[in-house]
Amino acid sequence: MKTAGIIGAGIAGIATAVHLARKGYAVHVFEQSPTHGGKMGVAKLGNYRFDLGPSLFTMPQFVFELLDEELADSFKIKRLDSLCHYFYDHRESPFVAKSDTKDFIKEAALYFNENPKKIDAFMSHAKTVYDITAPVFLENSLHKLSTYTSKAGRKGIANLWRINMFNSMNQALENQFESKDLIQLFNRYATYNGSNPYKAPATLNVIPHLEFFYGAYLPEKGMRDIADIIYQQALKLGVIFHFNTPISGAEIDSNQNIKTLVSQDQTRYPIDLCIANVDVKIWYKNILKSPVPKRIAQAENSSSALIFYWGVKQKFPSLDVHNILFSNDYPEEFDAIFNRRTLQKDPTVYINITSKHISSDAPDYGENWFVMINAAHDNGQYTTEYIEQVKKRVIDKINRVLNVNLESIIEVEDVLTPLSIASRTGSDKGSLYGSSSNNRMSAFFRQANFSSEHKNLYFCGGSVHPGGGIPLCLLGAGILNKIIPDANR
Repeated sequence: MKTAGIIGAGIAGIATAVHLARKGYAVHVFEQSPTHGGKMGVAKLGNYRFDLGPSLFTMPQFVFELLDEELADSFKIKRLDSLCHYFYDHRESPFVAKSDTKDFIKEAALYFNENPKKIDAFMSHAKTVYDITAPVFLENSLHKLSTYTSKAGRKGIANLWRINMFNSMNQALENQFESKDLIQLFNRYATYNGSNPYKAPATLNVIPHLEFFYGAYLPEKGMRDIADIIYQQALKLGVIFHFNTPISGAEIDSNQNIKTLVSQDQTRYPIDLCIANVDVKIWYKNILKSPVPKRIAQAENSSSALIFYWGVKQKFPSLDVHNILFSNDYPEEFDAIFNRRTLQKDPTVYINITSKHISSDAPDYGENWFVMINAAHDNGQYTTEYIEQVKKRVIDKINRVLNVNLESIIEVEDVLTPLSIASRTGSDKGSLYGSSSNNRMSAFFRQANFSSEHKNLYFCGGSVHPGGGIPLCLLGAGILNKIIPDANR
């Protein structure tokens, strides 16, 4: 059998392992940490359970299509009735964004005093953009001629003029709506791939369609169950995982094929096929030992995050699974993240509480709070003093908006910084999504899913095409399934 070596057991890596095992490869996955899942970690603090990484699950079909019938039946998920509770300092009550599109439009029109026809037109346009761009930008390689010569590709290219790619997200929204608060709500979707809505192209206004059309879900066992169920499928197909095995080098033969992976302890693993599911900059610098391609090296890093895991000994009826406490100065927040690389004056605070639906995640009297702010990638600023300043501003904001004394009810605590994200997951400078999308051509500057220099080298994961987040990482694995030949060919 031909052997495929996958570096990194993040969700894209284990999904690719499933695909390749079904193609007839003997698949070996090499992971530097003791377990699978990458950013989809889990922790237990006292009586509280926390998912450490991604907290939003949409487009679940990409998970189910990886699973056999037995595992698909065992993977239980709940569709959420509301997508998010949005809090504004100047409003007395939050806006509850219902997952049903018609309900959302009706209630948003009332709450934001906005024309419902304009909201409906925006949502319809988001669907149109998705239908046009998905075959070209999401489901196939951007760097294969066949993507553009296919029927769907030709149709997509012919309709590119309809997707408003020359405006920023914010410009398109300001042209559509009167309400600054509603504009802020939709601008927030830029953070789903670590970008700045004042620079990112308006094509990213497609993201709301993914939530409303496909829904937002929560696995009954928590977000970690997504990685666990795909891992179980990989094991059933005979995939072999090598944990605590960081790969530090690669040997290349005279045909420019990667023939051997070398671990940190100098063990050599012969392979016929290599898949890099690591941050692409880390791959070039630390494993291939070659210069990072100029287009990738010069691309602006995506944002990172500061996350506080707090077990709070109180129930909050006004909060749901997903909650946003908006900044009073959104432009300043993104300027701080991307231009000044510093602490925002008034950060937007995201609070995720899985115990709203998974009662075992917290004791009866409390809730498990995953509290995150968008932050700049590591540039040496994350000292202990800096993190304490962030914590104070976050707590002050929560206290003000929810009228609570949060410090008095925090029972357990942990923190994840860009520094720890970088060390735990191998993300360059702690950037969550590789490069940002703060340029209308940024999709083309990402690493392709295959190497033009090494014939047997392929890429997947959040730092390469089509991008980060659970759905895009699974789509990336699907692209490899299309372009990698069966093992017997």
